[in-house]
Amino acid sequence: QVQLVESGGDLVQPGASLKLSCTLSGHSLDYYSIGWFRQAPGKEREGVSSWSHKDGHTVYANTVKGRFTISADKRKNTVYLQMNDLKSEDTAVYMCAAGAGGGLGPLGYDDWGQGTQVTVSS
Repeated sequence: QVQLVESGGDLVQPGASLKLSCTLSGHSLDYYSIGWFRQAPGKEREGVSSWSHKDGHTVYANTVKGRFTISADKRKNTVYLQMNDLKSEDTAVYMCAAGAGGGLGPLGYDDWGQGTQVTVSS
């Protein structure tokens, strides 16, 4: 079983930036695609971005395209989500997931982290 630990969530003002980290333990990024998802209170879980272990291909939800960037450091077994120009509607628990399928849908992933809270408020 893949274990994932997220970090980097915080309370920030609109327009600020944050960088989230998702670190895998026990398994190599060479074999798993990573997705970032978020869930706000009362809303469905939303796929935010994904990174493919096969070719490094990245995908973004329309709601974050141009503001968020996903990247991977295989030496550290870590995937990052750089979030710029944060908006109040970005407030959510952000969680990463690992799986062979990848993409923005949850079915492509088998293992999930616990999540880290991102709050954007003035």
